[in-house]
Amino acid sequence: MGVSSSWLGPDKGGVSLGNGSMMGAGRAFRKCRQRNSACRRHRRLGYPAPMRLPSGLVPACPLPACMVLACLLLAPALPAAASDATLHRGNGPEPSTLDAHRCPEIACANILRDLYEGLVADGPDGQPLPGLAREWGVSPDGLRWTFHLREGLRWSNGEPLDAHQVVASFRRAFEPATAAPHAALFDPLRNASRVQAGELPPEALGVSAADSRTVVFELTRSAPLPSLLSLPVAFVVHLPGIAAHGSQHTRPGRLVSNGAYRLSAWTPQSHVELERNPYFREAAPIPRVRFHATEDAGSELQRYLAGDLHITETVPPQPIEGLRERFGEQLRITPYLGSFWLGLNLTRPPFQDNPALREALSLAIDRDILTRHVTALGEVPAYALVPPGIAGYDGPSLPWADLTQDQRESLARQRFAEAGHGGDRPLVIELRYNTSTPHRRMALAVAAMWREVLGVRTRLRNEEWRVYVQNRRQRAITQAFRGGWIADLDDPRNFLTLFAGDTALNWSGHLDPGYDALIAAADKAPNASVRATHLAAAEARLLDAHAVIPLYFYTSKHLVRPEVQGWQDNALDRHPSRFLRLVEGGE
Repeated sequence: MGVSSSWLGPDKGGVSLGNGSMMGAGRAFRKCRQRNSACRRHRRLGYPAPMRLPSGLVPACPLPACMVLACLLLAPALPAAASDATLHRGNGPEPSTLDAHRCPEIACANILRDLYEGLVADGPDGQPLPGLAREWGVSPDGLRWTFHLREGLRWSNGEPLDAHQVVASFRRAFEPATAAPHAALFDPLRNASRVQAGELPPEALGVSAADSRTVVFELTRSAPLPSLLSLPVAFVVHLPGIAAHGSQHTRPGRLVSNGAYRLSAWTPQSHVELERNPYFREAAPIPRVRFHATEDAGSELQRYLAGDLHITETVPPQPIEGLRERFGEQLRITPYLGSFWLGLNLTRPPFQDNPALREALSLAIDRDILTRHVTALGEVPAYALVPPGIAGYDGPSLPWADLTQDQRESLARQRFAEAGHGGDRPLVIELRYNTSTPHRRMALAVAAMWREVLGVRTRLRNEEWRVYVQNRRQRAITQAFRGGWIADLDDPRNFLTLFAGDTALNWSGHLDPGYDALIAAADKAPNASVRATHLAAAEARLLDAHAVIPLYFYTSKHLVRPEVQGWQDNALDRHPSRFLRLVEGGE
């Protein structure tokens, strides 16, 4: 499933990019390229060095906001955070629920990873770690997994926890009434989709208890089950508590969990507070954790500067150079398992059956300029669909990734001519995006590059999120459109299935039996190495067809105070509190 990102922000209706705005953007584009040759150097996996903003290029945040942020960055040294043995974490918006099976967003998932533990847990580096299960094994064909539970497992109320409760919890997650938003990730589990659709009873689900300490899963195709089992939808919930309290079972004093912490308080629109679970097998180093609602990044930064927070959920968008200078090693910018791209409607002109045109448009985009001056948050230029950092996966790149931008643009003009455009055959295309100031900035920059390099005229269309999603899905009026995906798990398939012929998320209408066959071969692979080889071949085939225009890879961004120890940057951006500790004064 993943997260299809959608920034919300003020904007206006559909925009046709006329000569004035296009020429202004084009001049800024030329100045940037002329003033600093570093704009043209390809840094596939590195972070861009600071660079003077060229005149004519709009700053990455409105001027008043930049001035306010500059004042904050010039503030005196940070005061010490409150030394009350409580870890204070910024957590973005108010969590929508603390029902593990119904959690749809990161804000609730962060808290649930402290409250619960699945058969497999997230380690401090984001990699799978034994959780309720002390060990597991898989059959030679990769379709039968057996998990052996630890001895002495208990709920936060002291009751024992066994394999039969694990099975019952899984059945609850897939019941139609639960409507678990991430249950579809378990499609490889036998009968999972049919149980969730109400076609079969929960007892038909491919999970069973061989005895009180053994859980068996039966799959219909190969899948990275340990990674899936670390997701909140796979957490084991306390069914007696749900039966007794219904929708109120997630309130303090009622929620029974099994993780390193238990719920002690929840003040809506303010904070969720957790305390150590005395029945967890290892006492967490920090006795209390408070997750603060911090939806506004600027306000969150002020609270961090005031010493109210140890960790922020994000950082304001500008200026990154100032943030680096002010906070040094406290600023943690890390590659994130997420990609941002331009999608192309392959079911209708002008992109249908026209790979030369698709490649020309991709070549004409200077990704270094985009990431330095448009996003300016440490994003990494992308020349592939699957982001780097996925364990055991060495994916391909576009064949011209190592060329200079000048060389790419020369090749872009050749491909454009091969596609039958240029000269007396100019091209007018439409670029659609959901209403958002950052998306508008990106669209303007891309349109300027297309105009500068190829003479393409671009009509920009921005739409309210629901309308945009509907149009993208129906593929009736779209041409080029904004696309993006943040991974649910450390698996390239989570990205590649977005272009498989049989998925509702195939917004481009990409149809390639050879591509689908490689995905199917990966599903039947006998081991992880063979599976990764098939998936890499599928990605290479997708890139060779230029069915998508990758732009950049996302980054996660946090401020972490020196007294917080144990924080490990990781591509999934998961940081369970039980692996952290507070050290007075830092190190």
